[in-house]
Amino acid sequence: MTKENEKTSELDVMRAMAKFLSDLWFEDEIRDQPEQLSEIFDAILVTEVGDYQHLRIKMINCIKTSKMLVKALEPFSDIEIKTACTTIINA
Repeated sequence: MTKENEKTSELDVMRAMAKFLSDLWFEDEIRDQPEQLSEIFDAILVTEVGDYQHLRIKMINCIKTSKMLVKALEPFSDIEIKTACTTIINA
């Protein structure tokens, strides 16, 4: 993150976001992550640690965020996502 009032172009932001998305999407099977997180969190919830409300809220937010990402990119193939990210990164 840059300091407040430091000049940053929109293109720099878009390149950074495209790189992040590309790295994230192809690092792991992100499409499976919401179900994997749910499985992990379900196991945690039956423990004493899982009874902690603040932790439950964080877990729910993680699942929601991963579902949003998967849903936003669902209409596109891996090749389309990679091509778009590469195009933006190289712009």
